[in-house]
Amino acid sequence: MNKIYLLVFLLFTSFSFSQTHYDSDQFIVTLKDISSKTFDKDSTANALVIYESGKSFVGQGDYRLHTKFKHKIKILNKDGFDKATVKIYLYKTKSSSEKVKNILATSYNLVEGTNKVITRKLDKSNIYEEKYNDNYTIVKFTLPNVKVGSVITYSYETVSPFMFNYKSWHFQEDIPKLYSEYRTSIPANWIYNIKLIGYKPLDINTRDIEKNCLEGARGASSGCSLSHYAMKDIPAFIEEEYMTSDTNYKARIEYELKTFQGFDGVTHNYTKTWESVDDELRKDPNIGKQLSKSVDLPKLLPQNVYSIEDNLERAKSIYHYVQTYYTWNGDYKIFKDVDIKDLIKTKSGNVSEINILLHNLLKESNIDVKPVLISTRNNGFPTKIHPVISDFNYLIVQANINGKSYSLDATDKFLDFAELPFRCLNQHGRLLDFKKGSTWMDIKVENISKVFYNVDLKANDDFFTGSVQSKITGYHALNKRKDYFPNTQEYFDALEKRNENLEISNIEIDCEKETSSEFKESYDLEYFVENSGDNIYINPFLVTFFNENPFKLQERTYPIDFGYKDTYYYALKLNLNEKYELVEAPEDFKIVLPNNTGTIALSTKQVSNELIMTFRINFNKALYAQDYYPYLKKFMSKIVEIQNNSIVLLKKIG
Repeated sequence: MNKIYLLVFLLFTSFSFSQTHYDSDQFIVTLKDISSKTFDKDSTANALVIYESGKSFVGQGDYRLHTKFKHKIKILNKDGFDKATVKIYLYKTKSSSEKVKNILATSYNLVEGTNKVITRKLDKSNIYEEKYNDNYTIVKFTLPNVKVGSVITYSYETVSPFMFNYKSWHFQEDIPKLYSEYRTSIPANWIYNIKLIGYKPLDINTRDIEKNCLEGARGASSGCSLSHYAMKDIPAFIEEEYMTSDTNYKARIEYELKTFQGFDGVTHNYTKTWESVDDELRKDPNIGKQLSKSVDLPKLLPQNVYSIEDNLERAKSIYHYVQTYYTWNGDYKIFKDVDIKDLIKTKSGNVSEINILLHNLLKESNIDVKPVLISTRNNGFPTKIHPVISDFNYLIVQANINGKSYSLDATDKFLDFAELPFRCLNQHGRLLDFKKGSTWMDIKVENISKVFYNVDLKANDDFFTGSVQSKITGYHALNKRKDYFPNTQEYFDALEKRNENLEISNIEIDCEKETSSEFKESYDLEYFVENSGDNIYINPFLVTFFNENPFKLQERTYPIDFGYKDTYYYALKLNLNEKYELVEAPEDFKIVLPNNTGTIALSTKQVSNELIMTFRINFNKALYAQDYYPYLKKFMSKIVEIQNNSIVLLKKIG
């Protein structure tokens, strides 16, 4: 009988921690905090933040930004000892720097078998300062007498002259937290863009006004905006496969200074508009000036490359020439050290140099092109509500040909035309147009990446013979090309060792060049199985798509980002050759993800003397919201189970 399962949305209660054994509403350490030994809601946690708070305000006497920190942490096992070492990063310039003062730290332990508490305070002689880099100094200390079960507390205050750098607050980190709060007092003189990042909502989010909180000369004064932010029961942020940078998802509040108005009434604007940024980039020596440089096509390109009449074919020819004859040096620089003259001379350069040269060559050959600023997957999402140029770390090219747009990057020798490196698939980019103004554009892959395997087996007396043919496209083909072309023998060796029950021969690869859009593979095989009397058990999956379930978290608080849509297809034809009869085969099976965003379908049937089995997996979205996680987790688990545990039972005839 066919089995069809539909995964439907359920209402999930929010991730909630029991606070029964800890006092999470105060900084003071209690006997409950010390005597508790476990954290039931996350047995994998090495440590637990029971309580933490921060308070930022502008000092009346010095007009500097003061921030007071308090932390209370439970050490749950030896791997949590690193939380007893505290590092305070202090920003500095050539003329000024942040300071830290009033460092206090204490460890609390129980005498075994009693309720007696032993405390050890941090000796100030064990506080160290060291240079981190040109912009930061580190003040570091380690709490004394830390053991499994210890509770540690520490507090300190930072004083900063840099009001543009209002202290951000990180609610979510790599260990769970029961309570985290941040209180701010911001004088009306300073106006900030305030951004809550992450997918966990605030439990407390209140605002109030305090009049005359800051006084200036000649009786001038300013009111303050008072804010109170807090989160409770915050799960640890744990990285898992299929995600972009963790900076996109960790719950926190960040500030960027927008304007400042002095008591004299003069206003200074710090946040720029895209109009002003476009103008700056147009004049920038590393961006606009390089993009406007003229190039000599006959000098830089062979005639058969730039003289092609068809626009699309000419663009492809120029792209592949740059891709082949210029080498990316691995640098992501886009706002400094960009010089296409150096690239032309050395044939090696950074991302901007290679793609700006591509841009200029296409432009000179009458192709409509624009540069696009992006942030790579490991760099975080760019801010969209206002310009933050430092968010971008990469430059690609958009070519518009015959009414269609193509995104191009010539840094990778294996990319096909209009195929971006996986690192670039980060949702959005800023298309620069110095005449009409820049705009946001989506960075997404339209085509579905596909993996197809066809297996043809024929039964012999004690083994099976047959062949395998595959056709692979899109990003799966890109990965195959990168495995195959650098060392074909290594690729063949790995293929032959992939399944110990198979002997592979006559391997043939159909992929003309390193940038071919398809990768085809075929080989002959002999499949040896163990006999159990007259019965033979075989696993029908000679090729598997996923060896294990990549999703292992109890809860995932951030999206699942595959980067592109894909589909997998496996077909088996097993000719019993009148030597066996079919006793048992896998049951038909189907799973559908919510909103038809993915499917698994397994089908088997016997036609005359042949067993026909097909297995299809579809991921219909490149990006799944975190609400899909429990369904995707079950989905992937079922894929692995089908591949590893499906059995075909055959019985010898005669």
